[in-house]
Amino acid sequence: MSENQNIRVAVDAIVFGYQNNQLYVLLIQQKFGTNDSYWALPGGLVQIDESLEDAVKRELKEETNISVNYFEQLFTFGDDVFRDPRNRVISVAYFALVDSSKLKVKADSDAENAQWFKIDEVPALAFDHTIILRKAMQRLKAKLTYEPIGFDLLPKEFLFSELENLYCTILEKEIDRRNFRKKILSFEIIEETDHFSPIKSGRPAKLFKFNKQKYNALLKKGFHFEIKFA
Repeated sequence: MSENQNIRVAVDAIVFGYQNNQLYVLLIQQKFGTNDSYWALPGGLVQIDESLEDAVKRELKEETNISVNYFEQLFTFGDDVFRDPRNRVISVAYFALVDSSKLKVKADSDAENAQWFKIDEVPALAFDHTIILRKAMQRLKAKLTYEPIGFDLLPKEFLFSELENLYCTILEKEIDRRNFRKKILSFEIIEETDHFSPIKSGRPAKLFKFNKQKYNALLKKGFHFEIKFA
């Protein structure tokens, strides 16, 4: 065993947003020394006196000016000992879902630029960040079918068609909209509001909202959220 072990620990943030029937991921553009600029996931080294979650929140705030209350730990990446050419670095990846329409990104710290990219227009990424993003997409698609996480990507009040389109977009599948609506409403975790869509085209459509308190109460009674597609 080497007495001169020098392994660094980093965190990376995969932040997904959703707007206009498109899934987005937040990326930063970095530049170190004489190297060319490159796009990457927000992140950086963990400081000696902070937790992993505190580190990922700090890095995200420093590099993009965004604060996220809840992160889920995704995976640890370090099997490739050369994943970072500068040092031996193990990265703990976290992902979050946000309503990107409410957030204003602004590059800071060691980031030259910060920008939302459509998931199908992501540029070449630094290090193994393409692999990390792919892993996050797999987790997102899976969780969408057994937890109501899609509501985190929508405004507080939304059209039912927006919820349908979100599932179609992320899962890359067409759904039976009639059965989908029937299934979601049967859970009794979304409520019809007294508000209507501001879009004036055809018959006015009512807005819905997710009742998280009711969902949490149902969980304690053994409720199981599940959406299946053929």
